[in-house]
Amino acid sequence: MEKDLPEPRIVGLDHVQITVPRGAEAAARRFYCELLGLAEIPKPEPLQARGGLWLQAGDRPIHIGTEEGVDRRATKAHVAYRVTGLEAWRQRLTREGITVEEAIPIPGCHRFEFRDPFGNRVEMLEREG
Repeated sequence: MEKDLPEPRIVGLDHVQITVPRGAEAAARRFYCELLGLAEIPKPEPLQARGGLWLQAGDRPIHIGTEEGVDRRATKAHVAYRVTGLEAWRQRLTREGITVEEAIPIPGCHRFEFRDPFGNRVEMLEREG
């Protein structure tokens, strides 16, 4: 007799992964932890030998893996961070030499985009109200 299984469905988002070149973990820590203020969280011991690091963004983890041969600037794939103080973020990033680009306006929010030092596309978004 076949066991009844629950209906499969997606119930949430567990984590997001981006990549940086192999050996760029220190630079990733400087950018993501020091400049953006994300906290590094422990990576499980069985995965540590693969390189990379894990961060916490609000209630979701960001996994930063390592890989070679990827043109990160050639993709529209991105992480969008919900923030407060969007204009202060714009000023902070600009002071650090990051080029901020205006995003296409969408109702109910203000946002901009930039590329991290590794070419990953990043969006900062502040909801109205």
